[in-house]
Amino acid sequence: MRVAAGEGAGQGRLVFGPPGAGEIGVTTRARDTLLAEMEARLRDGDGFAVATLNLDHVVKLRRDPAFRAAYVAQSHVVADGNPIVWLCRLAGRQVELVPGSDLIAPVMALAARLSVPVGLIGSTEAVLERAAARLEEAEPGLRVVARIAPPMGFDPAGPAAAAVLEQVAGTGARLVLLALGAPKQERLAALGRVRQPGLGFVSIGAGLDFIAGTQRRAPVWVRMLALEWLWRMLGDPARLAGRYAACAAVLPRLALTALAERRQP
Repeated sequence: MRVAAGEGAGQGRLVFGPPGAGEIGVTTRARDTLLAEMEARLRDGDGFAVATLNLDHVVKLRRDPAFRAAYVAQSHVVADGNPIVWLCRLAGRQVELVPGSDLIAPVMALAARLSVPVGLIGSTEAVLERAAARLEEAEPGLRVVARIAPPMGFDPAGPAAAAVLEQVAGTGARLVLLALGAPKQERLAALGRVRQPGLGFVSIGAGLDFIAGTQRRAPVWVRMLALEWLWRMLGDPARLAGRYAACAAVLPRLALTALAERRQP
């Protein structure tokens, strides 16, 4: 982790990827900035890909070359997770917490206002149908024109991925929410930037499950205390305990590196 070359510690972009991986870090400091840039691209017919960086992603970036390449291909990266926000601030860079799940409502409002058709990719058909109905109900004028649930074992870089991207583009969707989980959603977004460069992709993890009600998100007070990770782990310890242990293991070294960057002239 380092500040991008040629930029001061107070203004540079903190890089979380390993050496040689390209400059992987938070590129967009605030939600309003992201929404403004997304609106400009949608108006101009340009595509984009938004990733939401968290500590689990940082761990995966060190283990998975394909994930690193996908992250480098994203046009926008925001801080999804308090540890990323804190590390950036330790290095002297102020960024805003922008969880992927919290992006859904303002992004759908933007799509409705601009009359941009929306596609949903991920989860299950039942979840997508329920989430689409609730999104359209919450935002009058919103049109969800694609609901695609890839099968288990879906390869985000293979022929099936190319077919999914062609399918969603064929529906007329211009803004696509990806709910496949990391690293699949970021890899599909990276492929989408090549195969369907006019589409906008936003990776949102379990966001559609929260909207559909098939998963329960941590209460607001838990999130305000930065304990959403604990809430999730207690709900599924077998799957998440190891993941969060790996995140905890890398955090002290990342913090020391961030502090060192802050002290540089």
